[in-house]
Amino acid sequence: MAYVVFENATCIYPGADKPSVDKFDLDIVDGEFLVLVGPSGCGKSTTLRMLAGLEQVSEGSISIGGKDVTNTEPRDRDIAMVFQNYALYPHMSVRDNMGFALKMAGKTKAEINERVEEAAETLGLTEFLDRKPKALSGGQRQRVAMGRAIVRSPQVFLMDEPLSNLDAKLRVQTRTQIAALQRKLGVTTVYVTHDQTEALTMGDRIAVLKDGKLQQVGTPRELYDAPRNTFVASFIGSPAMNLSTFTVDSQGTASNGTAHIQLPDHTRAALQASGESTIVVGIRPEGFEPISNRDQLPADSHGVIAFTVDFTEELGSDTYLYGHMAEGSAASTSNPASPAASVVSVATNNAAEIVMRISAQEHVEVGETIYAAVAAGGLHLFSSSNGERLN
Repeated sequence: MAYVVFENATCIYPGADKPSVDKFDLDIVDGEFLVLVGPSGCGKSTTLRMLAGLEQVSEGSISIGGKDVTNTEPRDRDIAMVFQNYALYPHMSVRDNMGFALKMAGKTKAEINERVEEAAETLGLTEFLDRKPKALSGGQRQRVAMGRAIVRSPQVFLMDEPLSNLDAKLRVQTRTQIAALQRKLGVTTVYVTHDQTEALTMGDRIAVLKDGKLQQVGTPRELYDAPRNTFVASFIGSPAMNLSTFTVDSQGTASNGTAHIQLPDHTRAALQASGESTIVVGIRPEGFEPISNRDQLPADSHGVIAFTVDFTEELGSDTYLYGHMAEGSAASTSNPASPAASVVSVATNNAAEIVMRISAQEHVEVGETIYAAVAAGGLHLFSSSNGERLN
């Protein structure tokens, strides 16, 4: 069983004022594909290197398969690492690169050839076994690096941004291959990336880091639908969630300019308990539904906004509209068919920037003002003091 446990794992580099990784707690189950994601400098690569034994653990512990490896040498941890720059020997053939670790471990030539050829067949590298790395494309070199890890049959695969040197199209193709291969092999894998799209498409679970601290861990759907705080909300998803700060009055109405939201009872209670008078409101780009006019509000909508388009981004299947709340009179939220329709009334003189997703079949001109309903379940509410989720 190759389950991995971080328990208050901390790494403080000599001379540093604060930890690069601070009290990192995480359990990774056997066979799981876990992705560490976050902005540059958040500590994700340091976390991976701590697991590999390449960085010293200042406090806490790390175990693999129930064995404490906190102070174990890298060669004795039974892990295989795939690096960003492939780290292939240029003078060796693909066959020799893939079998090098086995040769150093004293395996017989017959066993090495058998395991290398089996891995090469899995990765589609059989015809390239006698070539040198310089004769391969970037994607093929990455597969050779993967093959070198596979032949060792380690307990854990560690991958540090392995796709960052590939072009956009090849990245999409290769990340699919890596995810499928990991599921086929069933080897516990920890994968580091700064690309949240990679994280969402590849991982069984995602761990989001910021400034060395774990912000949230969960499935891609959990992180997207219920981000724990404003950082996760803004980091997971592309384009990012629309976030704005609203002032809350004594009746529990949140306002930003002439935009108004009647907060749910449990959110009002949480704000009263904390003594906060402001709240952060989030809506994802797909949380808006264009309507022909402000009086045609869907029965289950939270409200409607008037939106002036500044820029359009057409991506084939979808179109993203970038703009701001339109100037003029406030949009009506009157809809007798739906009690929820009075939850939000959004002003039209608020210059807040907004990103909205619409179908590619809908045609909208730059400078045009459109109406959009806030879809049911489209509101995300966060504390303005600590950024934590309130709904």
